[in-house]
Amino acid sequence: MPRRVMSSVQAAVSQEPAAAAAASELKDQSIGAIISATRNLSAEQVEKILEQQRTHGQRFGEAAVSLGFVSTDDVLFALAQQFHYPYAPVDQDRVNPELVTLTKPFSAQAEAFRATRSQLMMRFYDEQKQHQQALAVVSPESGDGKSFFCANLAVTLAQLGGRTLLIDADMRKPRQHELFNLENREGLSGVLSGRTMGQVIQQIANVPSLFVLPVGITPPNPLELVERPSFGLLVRELLSKFDHVIVDTPAARYGADCAVVAARCGAALVIARKDESRIAALHDLVATFDQSPAKLLGVIMNEY
Repeated sequence: MPRRVMSSVQAAVSQEPAAAAAASELKDQSIGAIISATRNLSAEQVEKILEQQRTHGQRFGEAAVSLGFVSTDDVLFALAQQFHYPYAPVDQDRVNPELVTLTKPFSAQAEAFRATRSQLMMRFYDEQKQHQQALAVVSPESGDGKSFFCANLAVTLAQLGGRTLLIDADMRKPRQHELFNLENREGLSGVLSGRTMGQVIQQIANVPSLFVLPVGITPPNPLELVERPSFGLLVRELLSKFDHVIVDTPAARYGADCAVVAARCGAALVIARKDESRIAALHDLVATFDQSPAKLLGVIMNEY
């Protein structure tokens, strides 16, 4: 790996913000204490909630909601804190509603991502311990939901506690910086072109184990950048620093970028959109992996 690229990687992975101490303190408290502290409930309100509990046989959170002192989101937040489960209410500033695994962790959509995570943990990550590989997520067309899938899958992996890195390698139409509301002045394109020397990997505030490497400035030569040996070396270096590495890629319609990225990663997962993806385009994309060093793990049908 060129010295300047190596320096960028070392700088990126060596400076991690400390996790908030307040969250650690909250998880050791009872649900009632967390809810009371979050909403600054008065002693009188707490007594009314306890009376509601005794009278109707409700849990503290249920009683507080029924009396109108707190919202359902407040109760979910308290549960998430107690069980050390990253959660962000949908109306919280800077949280994109597309991050359903954060904003709606108990929804059918979030459960679908957890089911996918479970399959990957059993079929891919157990093997990956012996043969370190990153996972490239590819799709035939723009708008198939690939970036949405990558972001939410990365969140669910990080929610298990393992250090998870999401790399935005879609240097055609990058979106991860928008989904996570990140600065995008520096990123992958600068690292691969040898122009970036500072910290480029950003930690996600609501999910302490999740990190994102955005694209940075959109380059005029994206395919050439990922074809350079430095990209494969960068992926290998990052695999030694993180438990899981997920890579977002450009749609196949834009060229060979996604196939090249997948080959450097070692494994790929195809995303198609229900009732919209064309069978011919999907077939052509899957066929590219017949001669690829990347292992095709399967095809996910996106219904959202």
